[in-house]
Amino acid sequence: MPLLVVSVIALGGGAAIGWALGTHRADPAPVVREALAQTSKPRGAPDRTLALTRITIQPGTQLALHHHPGTQIAYVDKGVLTYTVEQGTARIKRGPADDHPTLVRKLEAGDTAKIKQGQWIVEQPSDHHHAVNAGDKPIVLYLSTLFPVGAPPSIPG
Repeated sequence: MPLLVVSVIALGGGAAIGWALGTHRADPAPVVREALAQTSKPRGAPDRTLALTRITIQPGTQLALHHHPGTQIAYVDKGVLTYTVEQGTARIKRGPADDHPTLVRKLEAGDTAKIKQGQWIVEQPSDHHHAVNAGDKPIVLYLSTLFPVGAPPSIPG
């Protein structure tokens, strides 16, 4: 009997400690950028960096108005990205890129659309945009970028 009482107290205490640690744990970062692969010497693109990146955007996170110094392809792997074009255009596509992808929608300046799982866009340096995760689950994007060597991945404004 004493062993049973000690076991119950230990289990209860462990659960309470676990609950307390869980409630005081820091929230995940709003945006996490993971560099997956990169080369600064892609053939046919001198003075450019070719990179593959995974981005995780937490619910409620807003990405400020920005543009990219080179061409970028963004593929939505999980979630739904609410995307607004302020300057330039964007074409939302779906389907395999090498087998006649389907044009879902063309966005002009002032347009907002939801880019869903399995859809992708190509962003050019002249395209200024912002986005938000208006959902309740993280968004995971894969980015393929071709930027000038030493350039940042995005530029405010």
